[in-house]
Amino acid sequence: MTDAFDAPGSFETLLTERRGAVLIVSLNRPDALNALSAMMVDELNHLFETLHRREDIRVVILRAEGRAFCAGADLTTWDHAPGEDGRVHRGLAIQRSIARIMQLMRSCPQPIIALSQGAACGGGFSLLLSSDVRFAAPSLRMNAAYIRIGLSGCDMGSSYLLPRLVGMSVASELLLTGRFIHAERAAAVGLVSAVVPEDELLTTGLSLAEEMLNTNPLGLRLTKDGLNFAVDAPSMASAMAMEDRQQILVAGTRDATEALAAFFEKRPPVYRDL
Repeated sequence: MTDAFDAPGSFETLLTERRGAVLIVSLNRPDALNALSAMMVDELNHLFETLHRREDIRVVILRAEGRAFCAGADLTTWDHAPGEDGRVHRGLAIQRSIARIMQLMRSCPQPIIALSQGAACGGGFSLLLSSDVRFAAPSLRMNAAYIRIGLSGCDMGSSYLLPRLVGMSVASELLLTGRFIHAERAAAVGLVSAVVPEDELLTTGLSLAEEMLNTNPLGLRLTKDGLNFAVDAPSMASAMAMEDRQQILVAGTRDATEALAAFFEKRPPVYRDL
């Protein structure tokens, strides 16, 4: 099975690297602080849509080249002229094309580990919020920049994701002002898992990815799926009903049988995603 990211140099704004079952994706517009150009948005949408059918890729690491993670949307790369569709219609199409990245990140079956440094503003902030695990360099500073340019602070999933990650008080503080939250405080409120030296970000991400790979492949996919359902579950009973079904599904796999045998034989399991 071959897709665009299987061939080096297939993207104009992204770098991709396979390390076994791990795909490393790097935003690659460092001279523009990795701002989301029209091309980058199209390529990110294509990449995350493709990942939905790639069970051979089990974990994704999202990082960025240069001194910033992502400075937000590069609106200079879009045509804002009214055109035959009208300004509102064109603006809505642009809005939805960026927002779709965040939706695809949440629904793709692979856990996404984000590694971030420097500025992560606006759409860059939302890329981090849409990831499953975040590690930060000491230089990281994030904000919901939208409200600082005359818009609402609620954009690109920020109003949905941020309160679920840090609670309503901190989320309201950040979204109502657009103020920055830096790495140390982000770790204190649980927005990032840890702050590590910038030159150790990739090693840290790969180490966590390796732990994830030591699991039943279906179990890993369904764990992300279950967390997504549980975030919106109306009750504990609803969340547990989903867990019950998922456990029976995973328990019926050959990989579950292999994991149990490996446990008793005191050896690493050999998974085949069966």
